[in-house]
Amino acid sequence: MNTGQKALDTRLVHPPDSQGEGRLLGAVSPPIFQTSTFVFDSAEQGGARFAGTEPGYVYSRIANPTVRLLEQAVADAEGAQAGLAFGSGMAAISSVLVQLLRSGDHVLVSRGVYGGTFALLELLAEKFGIHHTFAKLTDESAVRQAWGEQTRLVYVETPVNPTMELVDIAACARVAHEHGALLVVDNTFATPVLQRPLELGADVVIHSATKYLGGHGDVILGLAAGTDELMSQIRLDALKDFGGITSPFDAWLVLRGMKTLAVRVRRHTESAQEIATRLQEHPQVVEVYYPGLPDFPQQSLYRQQMHGGGGMVSFIIRGGDEAGVKFMDRLELCERAVSLGEAHTLVEHPASMTHAGIPAEVRREMGIRDGLVRISVGLEDVEDIWADLEQSFKSIT
Repeated sequence: MNTGQKALDTRLVHPPDSQGEGRLLGAVSPPIFQTSTFVFDSAEQGGARFAGTEPGYVYSRIANPTVRLLEQAVADAEGAQAGLAFGSGMAAISSVLVQLLRSGDHVLVSRGVYGGTFALLELLAEKFGIHHTFAKLTDESAVRQAWGEQTRLVYVETPVNPTMELVDIAACARVAHEHGALLVVDNTFATPVLQRPLELGADVVIHSATKYLGGHGDVILGLAAGTDELMSQIRLDALKDFGGITSPFDAWLVLRGMKTLAVRVRRHTESAQEIATRLQEHPQVVEVYYPGLPDFPQQSLYRQQMHGGGGMVSFIIRGGDEAGVKFMDRLELCERAVSLGEAHTLVEHPASMTHAGIPAEVRREMGIRDGLVRISVGLEDVEDIWADLEQSFKSIT
């Protein structure tokens, strides 16, 4: 099936299948090739496959048919030449960074990243001499001002977790490419439904597919997409040798989830927009962070590079950290849990949870205040979500 000219919604339901493996025996759902190794017809064939002169499968750490179907699906969704699947979002991030950087290189990083990414960057600096600088990369002048002599890669989240600040992807790409550097974008929050980093100039897109792409809170998996050349390098070195692979079953779960991605993301976005609007009007809320709000400070950039605000909302509750913790403890429908992008509405306190490993002074520089509460708005009826938030507000007054 030629999916190239069809809409994203259609391509997500009908992802590419270059080898016809997803329709084995006419199955509508792709098979789960739950095998560690593959049999050769002859010793000569085995040697040829190891040498790369004959196509085919050798060992599931290197490639697996079910996993390959997922890799083709994410590449198609992001408009990339190729994709890679990993055992987690952090496996994807670490493999990409280790492959593309070497000792002495410098990484320019968006102001504010996931706590696990922060810890990885600190480890790369301490163990391997790969240093980094956090900067507010909201326009081209800011990117140029933050650029260093040894900068070889720009790594950004946008929207930034959990402040929802936007990074100017096109500006980062222009400056990076002028200097022969690469741009890597974590597109987990927006997904390819709402944001197209490669079309804006990024070289690699990364996802924690645990979140929206999987969508059901039942799998841990990471994805990357980019050019054939870059993805081949990462597969044959960092992915194969560090072994941060995913399983065929987990790949199948994400393949299943991606079929409904567009529908789910639009529902998440619609509900989050309503929740953010109501929070902004609530007397117990000091500030709301959501790109889709009319008075969002980066409204112009939002309109340029996003097609909706997404399902994540952060806010500062009146009374600070203590009030935020009490608010969370009074919730009844919404779940107190980290992660995001699944059917349940999940509420967390970044300063003590996802970003607890970041020193307090660094969190403040990133704009993460101790009283900030983050909501991953789920697929429940929006009135039920709001009723739970409202009763919790009332219980702490």
